[in-house]
This record gives sequence, C-alpha cells and structure tokens, in this order.
Amino acid sequence: MKRIIKAAATVGGMTMISRVLGFVRDMVIARYFGASMGADAFFVAFKIPNFFRRLFAEGAFSQAFVPVLAEAKEKRGHEAVKHLVDALSFRLGGILLVITAFGVFGSSLWMMVFAPGFMDEPEKFALASDMLAITFPYLLLISLVAFSSAIMNTYNQFAVPAFTPVFLNLVLITFAIWVSPLLEIPIMALAWGVLVAGVVQLLFHLPFLYRLGLLPSPTRKSDPGVGEVKRMMIPALFGVSVAQINLLLDTVLASFLVTGSVSWLYYSDRLMEFPLGVFGVALATVVLPGLSKKAASEDWKGFRQDIDSALRLVLIIGLPATLGLLLLAEPLITTLFYYGEFTARDVSMSGMSLMAYSFGLLGFILVKILAPAFYARKDMKTPVKVAIIALVTNMVLNLIFIGPFAHVGLAAATAISAFVNSGLLYWYLRKQEVFKPLSGWAKLIIQVVVANAVLVAFLLWFTPPIAEWLLFDWNQRLIWLFGLVFAVIAVYAISLLALGLNPRRMLKTPE
Repeated sequence: MKRIIKAAATVGGMTMISRVLGFVRDMVIARYFGASMGADAFFVAFKIPNFFRRLFAEGAFSQAFVPVLAEAKEKRGHEAVKHLVDALSFRLGGILLVITAFGVFGSSLWMMVFAPGFMDEPEKFALASDMLAITFPYLLLISLVAFSSAIMNTYNQFAVPAFTPVFLNLVLITFAIWVSPLLEIPIMALAWGVLVAGVVQLLFHLPFLYRLGLLPSPTRKSDPGVGEVKRMMIPALFGVSVAQINLLLDTVLASFLVTGSVSWLYYSDRLMEFPLGVFGVALATVVLPGLSKKAASEDWKGFRQDIDSALRLVLIIGLPATLGLLLLAEPLITTLFYYGEFTARDVSMSGMSLMAYSFGLLGFILVKILAPAFYARKDMKTPVKVAIIALVTNMVLNLIFIGPFAHVGLAAATAISAFVNSGLLYWYLRKQEVFKPLSGWAKLIIQVVVANAVLVAFLLWFTPPIAEWLLFDWNQRLIWLFGLVFAVIAVYAISLLALGLNPRRMLKTPE
C-alpha cells in the first residue's frame, strides 16, 4: 500500500494544482459569461471533443494500451516497446486525423446529434457549431497527449501527465480575460483558447518522451501488440467510458430544457470532478500499471493486495469527500461562481444538481478502481456487460426523472447508474474469484462510519445558512469555506485516530 499511496499522492498533488486552477478558470468564465446562451454553447462545443478524448484516448485506448505496453516492457525489452509505440502512433494519428476532419467540417451535424435542443434556437445552434469547428482539433492534440501519458505512467513517471492540464486552465483564463474583449463575439475567445491549449500541452510532453527514448517515429510496420490493442480496445470503448456517456446524455437532454440548464450541470459536474480527479483518477492512474505488471508476471497475491489497498483508500477518503460535497454544495457554488453574470438563481440550480451528483461520487471512484482489475487481465467482456446495464439504467432513469426534476433529475440518474456500474463490477470480481477482501475490513468500516458521523455533525452545526453566504463578500466566503474544509479534515483525521486507525499499520496490507 505504501507504493500506491506515494504514487497516488504525487498524481493527486499535481492534479490538485490543476483542479484549483480549473476552479479559477470556471470562476472567470462564470464572472464574464454566467449561465448565458453563449456559455451554454461553449460548454457543449468543449464537451464534445472532450467526450471523444475520454472515450478513445484516456478511456478505451489507455486501458487497452497500458497492459500491452507493460507486458512488452516486462518481457521483450526497450526495443520492442519503441517499435510498439511507433506502430501505434501511426495508426492512432491517422484515425484521429480522420475523426478531426469530420468534426471540423461537419460541426453542425455533430451539434444536431449532441445538442438537438439547440435547433429550436438558431442563434445558439449557429454559435455552438462555429465554436465546435474550432475546438474539435483539440481531440487530436489531447489524444496524443493521452498516448504520451500512458507511456510515461507505464514507466512510473506520473508527475508530468498529472501536471499537463494546468496549461489548459492557464490558457483559458488568459483568453477569457485578455482576448475576449478584442473579439466581436467575446465567448469565441474560449474556443480559440481550447485549441491553443492543446498545442501547448502536446509540446510540453515531447522532451520527456525524448528523454525516455520513446519519442514516436510513426511507422506503417505492424507489431504484435497492435492487434492485441485493437482487440482489447473495441469492447473497452464502451466499458470504461460509461460515466462519460452518461454525462453526455445529460447534456443532450438538458439542451431541451430552459436556457442555463447545460451550464448548471457543467458547473456542478466540475465541482464533483474535483475529488474524483484529485483522488479517484489519481488512484486509478497508479493502480492500472501496477495491476498490469502483476498480471503479466502472474503475481496474483500482489494483484489482490493492490485492489484491497485501493478499496481501503476509497472508503477512507471517498466517503467523507461525498458527504462534504453534499453538505457544502451551495456554499461551494456561491464561493466559486456567484459573481458578475452568475445569479442567485444559478447558485440554487447548480447547487441542487451538485447535491444529486455528489451521491454518486463514491460510485464513480469505485468504477475507476474496479474496472482496471479487468483490463489488467485483458478481460474486456465483463466490463462491457456491466456498462450496458448501467447505461440502460441511466437512460431509463433520465426519462423518469427529467419530467418532475428537470436538470437535477439528470444528475440523480447519473449518480444512481454509477453505483449500478461499480456494484456489478465488484460482484463479478468476487464471482470470478479474482478478489476477496483481506482481513480487517469490519473494524475499518466501523471506524470510518463513526468518523463520518462526527464530520456530518460538525458541518451541520457550523455551516452558515445559504442566505448568509449570498450576503458575504468574496473574502468572507473564502475564509469561511477554507476554514470549514480544513477544520472538518482535522476533525475527521482526529476522529479516525481516536477510534484506533493506525496510519503506519495501514501502509502494510494485511495478509
């Protein structure tokens, strides 16, 4: 567990920097553009290439590529790894070029598919289509960044990939503040910022790949690993990306709701992504290469220990993050976004969808941990079965909830489907006898539940009503928010220690 915690802390620390800057970015966007028609159009235009990036690059491709790359590294040596990288870079680059061309020249068609509700508002639809034509090449650039990140993660170099998103946030902040006033349509600056950020992120990676001796030289020559990646990637396309598909379905349905719905879901999703990115994605990034290596060397005891260690960390950190996000939803939205064009109504609407999303946070994190246990063993079929069930569940619940609860119902449906997904993944791991919890879980669960009860009581007692948050000025909000967050972390940690949780013992996975 010590190795996992250390590596996850590195990735989580870098991700924390990026996420904090991401909040600054969203605060700037909210201040300048609020939850307006232009903001709705941009969020959809940005979400579409991001969806494909997470689906193809960070999702299916990485999950299929890392186990094959780890096996080549362990068994065949550096030259074999370099040949695999060269062969895959040629094929990946070619596919991405074709998809990007379709995206740029067919932006209106993509917008009809992903935001059909915009068609009833021609101005919004035209603006979103124009921005999508600019943002779509980001898919090509950031997918190559994800390809590079997978290589570096396999070589246990986690810091550079985790730090890379910082550049996206810095560029978007710069374009929102200084470029938007220069344009006839100010919101278009954000679309150009996305494109520039993709170039900057890719250039940042090249020296580090060169130092590893793995800077790609694309070649048409095939490699044994290419076919294996293809075979594993097709089912992984669906299995690993169900959460992103669910979130995109939310956007599609939200496009039919009142103006602002897309933005409310975006802002609440961004806040949910903070703990998910800092902890869940960081832990998953570290777990997959380790599990792949152990599967390649058939170290099944170590394989089970890594899963058990990751799940313990999820319980200890994920549960309080879920409760904190739920109880501080509106204060968080107010502190970060209640400025300029962002209204009190926007705070209320975004806060409600954040509460709904927060219920699913633990489920989202568990999927990030449990899915790699299948992909590391090159089992692609099981996660696909589970993902189909979760996706159908989400779609049915969307249709049930959207009528009475509007955008909040969409968020709630996504949260429930996350638990369906994670619960079934865990059940299949037990059924296949791949994983069995090690000793000490009963005591740990009692300790964590009691400590979280103390956390909830503390927040309910000390958090001011939302009416007061709205009256605070920005520095009062920040002082209150940071005071509550740091105090509740201290209260939770002290409670765990008082209940007998030994951090040193936690570093040693029980047999």
